[in-house]
Amino acid sequence: MSLRYSLFTGFAVLLLALTAWSWLSSSGLSSAPDISFKTIDGREIQLTSLRGSPVLITFWATTCPGCIKEMPHLVKLYQDMTGTGFEIISVAMSYDPPNQVVSMAQRKNIPYPVSIDIDGKLAKAFDNVILTPTSFLIAPDGKIVRHKIGEMNIENLRQQIEVMLSQQKQAISYKQEGNHRNSGT
Repeated sequence: MSLRYSLFTGFAVLLLALTAWSWLSSSGLSSAPDISFKTIDGREIQLTSLRGSPVLITFWATTCPGCIKEMPHLVKLYQDMTGTGFEIISVAMSYDPPNQVVSMAQRKNIPYPVSIDIDGKLAKAFDNVILTPTSFLIAPDGKIVRHKIGEMNIENLRQQIEVMLSQQKQAISYKQEGNHRNSGT
């Protein structure tokens, strides 16, 4: 009975470890895809044009309670960080009627770009997003540093963005300092 119990316990621990690993591991996507977003106000944003700055891509739906609950926090985060280089792009899912997306964006006073994934290509490019909200934080170098399904802890997100912005400023300062020394002045 002791061997049987040990085998069962070992199997249970292994199963639990595999489940935890698959739950906690990030998506299969390690870098942001080279895609463009068509916003509801007619702009086209090429994701690669935002390299050098942290970017949050958030997939949402007008029928998603978690998405709607998260919106005011994202609006505040965006407003607080305007001018820092940080950007948010929200992507409404392909099943969302465009008129509902536009209406909600207006009602919620969303100041950041809103895109509608009409044909599902954006969700597919981000490792087949199905559930909302799903968010991807992209570092200035284009690497995906956070992939979250469900509502985000906005304060943790804010801290992570602030660290990236601080590192970015230090890198720019260091580069300018090096150029200043090399110019002989």
